Amino acid sequence: MTGGEEDVSKIVSEVLELNPEMNQMFSPPEHDTDFLFLSSYHHGNQGDTCEKCDKEQLVTRNRRDTRAPFIHYGLIASGDQVMKDSDTRDRLAQRHGILCFEMEAAGLMDDLPTLVIRGICDYCDSHKQKEWQGYAALTAAAYAKVLVSVIPVCYMKFDSLKSNKVQHWVVSLARNPRFVGRQDEVTKLEELITIPDGPRRVAITGLGGIGKTQVALEVAHRIRDRDKECSVFWVPCISNEMIEQTFLNIAQILGLHDVKPVDVKEQTKIYLSSERAGKWLLIFDNADDTEMWVSANNAIPSLEDFLPQSDQGHILFTTRNGELAVDLTASNIIALPDVDKETASNILESLLLQKQLLDDPITTSTLLEQLAFLPLAIAQASAYINKKRLSLSAYLMLFQEKEQDSIELLSEDFRDPGRYKDIQNPVITTWLISFQQIQHQDQLAADYLSFMVCIDPRNIPQSLLPPQTCRKESLDALGLLNAYSFTNSQDLNISMHRLVHIATRNWLRKNGRFGYWIQRVAGRIDMAFPDDHHTNRRLWREYLPHALALVHDNEFVVQQEQYVNLIERIADCLDSDGRYHEAEVLYRTLMRINQERDGPEHTTTLTSMVNLASTYWNQGRWNETEKLDVQVMEARMAALGAEHPDTLTSMLNLSVTYRDQGRWNEAEEFGVQVMDRRKTVLGAEHPDTLDSMLNLALTYWNQGRWNEAEELGVQVMEASMAALGAEHPRTLTSMSNLAYTWESQGKSQDALSLMENCLELRRKVLGPTHPNTRSSYHAICEWRDKYSLSSSRTPSAALKYKSRNILSEFLPGSAAAVMASQSAREKLVNPFRTPGLSTAGLFIENHPFFTDSRIPLPTLEDRYLQEVD
Repeated sequence: MTGGEEDVSKIVSEVLELNPEMNQMFSPPEHDTDFLFLSSYHHGNQGDTCEKCDKEQLVTRNRRDTRAPFIHYGLIASGDQVMKDSDTRDRLAQRHGILCFEMEAAGLMDDLPTLVIRGICDYCDSHKQKEWQGYAALTAAAYAKVLVSVIPVCYMKFDSLKSNKVQHWVVSLARNPRFVGRQDEVTKLEELITIPDGPRRVAITGLGGIGKTQVALEVAHRIRDRDKECSVFWVPCISNEMIEQTFLNIAQILGLHDVKPVDVKEQTKIYLSSERAGKWLLIFDNADDTEMWVSANNAIPSLEDFLPQSDQGHILFTTRNGELAVDLTASNIIALPDVDKETASNILESLLLQKQLLDDPITTSTLLEQLAFLPLAIAQASAYINKKRLSLSAYLMLFQEKEQDSIELLSEDFRDPGRYKDIQNPVITTWLISFQQIQHQDQLAADYLSFMVCIDPRNIPQSLLPPQTCRKESLDALGLLNAYSFTNSQDLNISMHRLVHIATRNWLRKNGRFGYWIQRVAGRIDMAFPDDHHTNRRLWREYLPHALALVHDNEFVVQQEQYVNLIERIADCLDSDGRYHEAEVLYRTLMRINQERDGPEHTTTLTSMVNLASTYWNQGRWNETEKLDVQVMEARMAALGAEHPDTLTSMLNLSVTYRDQGRWNEAEEFGVQVMDRRKTVLGAEHPDTLDSMLNLALTYWNQGRWNEAEELGVQVMEASMAALGAEHPRTLTSMSNLAYTWESQGKSQDALSLMENCLELRRKVLGPTHPNTRSSYHAICEWRDKYSLSSSRTPSAALKYKSRNILSEFLPGSAAAVMASQSAREKLVNPFRTPGLSTAGLFIENHPFFTDSRIPLPTLEDRYLQEVD
């Protein structure tokens, strides 16, 4: 026992001896009145005492030693109410190292620097033990007497008291008890504001609704807690009127009573710039309006002219306008990124009343993704769910069902104590101010924004935007959109925030401008979108997501008859990329439009029918293909005659369909007719003639006439290489078909070598996920397994074509397994490439004999799966 504890016991004993009337209230009670129950056991309705409580729930009893109190030094928690919850007690004590809880000093602890001495008299749970309060108070008083007796006397001059700075607190928003995440940003801001010789101005930037105000509010409260001499002033920059009123309030609190309203900002600046103001933090929230802050007219002072400067003061701005943040603070900017998935989930959990709704992690994750992890959107959704008592899945279904439903949900107002009372809180309303500011600052930026909401919001090529004569104007406009965090530019592509995309579309509709912009965007894409020539593949793949977003928009559908050529080019490119189902939808649309506009026998209608038949063929829907092929052939024969190139193309298409149906004789009959007529009219080297020869070779192959198939196959491949080049899709088709023919003849090593060459070129020209590329890779794996062959780096002697083996680096890993899982019909490629003029590749690998007999690929290493989109 220390000397201090002995002194306390001595004082307690002396007081009780000298004051007998105090014994009843301040003497230590009997030991059996001391109960410490398990934290999980709560006091019921057994009366005021614990006599009827279950004693088996006791941790211990008779713990208190009345011979002398124990003295502890540490943290005492102060609150405005009695602590009665043992679970909360344990959690706070463990987190903060708390000795005890008290409430009497709650009104003083924020204003007076005090040392609190408490006598611990109960266990801060529901089992209150008032018997020990008197003794605890007496021991605390005794300790205070001992402590005072050993503190040295210190004389303080009265003038020093007057020099103490008073801490002022002018913040209109309460601290957010549900604030989660952003710890890195909050810590960085605290450091910038508190470090000696740090920056005097700092800005928080980010998209509206990202949480800038909440971060600034948390920083303000932390500064107040850690520095009792630092005043904090909060100015909402919602309007000029609100700014003026806030400065009047600040002036009154600072004691500037005789200041006229017109001079209040100047006088406040003078005071805060002086040494007598002490330390301060001045926060301007929602500093978004450039004209308000940086006036181009020197006759009208801007707000920047009234900013105080002091070695003891700091200014913090929150703004959506990144360009304004640079003007006000130079480079001292903290940009708030999107919150991560875990933080978004924590925000949702803190706001939902029904915590059990989070038991479905998949729905929770999907909802947060739909809300783009935006804190304001999460708060708005939570408020709606709480009010309507919805499940997360019900809200998610409503949000995803229609764009208009999403807009209505994002427009729903809600009460939020962390935001200004007189300001509407919905996400849509929040961004409306930004839209108007952008339009006022830079019309081209507003035009770009309107353009981009008519297409896919991700990876928008700058080359797709309306061209401008001045490159700088274009860069300035895109920079402004980036500054407001509406877009994010990477290299030459632009991505737009998903919810901003929805909100801007709504903005255009409300202003009656959406249909106009759909028309402008359609005109631009009609000019920019290429045809399906294989050399344009990279470009059309870049533009396709945006073209598809446009043509499927309801506003475009009502005027789609004006853009049949654009729709056809889009469908052709989809078909060339093996996206047959999507192409089918557009070809059906074109066929309907052409039938209604030009009639069922018109060339445009017949071309649409051929294109639609090609998608059926590529999907293995032979009967539907045959029906359309017959209609087109009969109509062309009647209108154009049997010798017309378009009629011959129709005959060839029908021959292909018969072959795929196993009707060999009919296929051969039509095939020979077309080949002979094309040789006569066009010549043996013409691409259309080569297509006819290739088709006939396939027919021979299906009948087991290998030598005839090989003879035609070699002719076609060599002629295609000479006329079109090794990388042309038709040449690659002929290489693939000849490889299959050699494999059927038992020339396995030659077949493997040729297919490896074909695979390398298809990967380069078509890409690794194209159906034809997958087909070649599938064949190579099967042949290796079937014949125990190794990769061949030496091409077949039958070809004087050099290449290198690329299987060691192309599509390794479980990409092979992905390919193997594809339907056999997905290995087909459109045979009707230029309807009415010629046919393109006719692939032997489409035939059921081959696709159905192939064995599954071996499963390779999973790490390569990511290489396949």
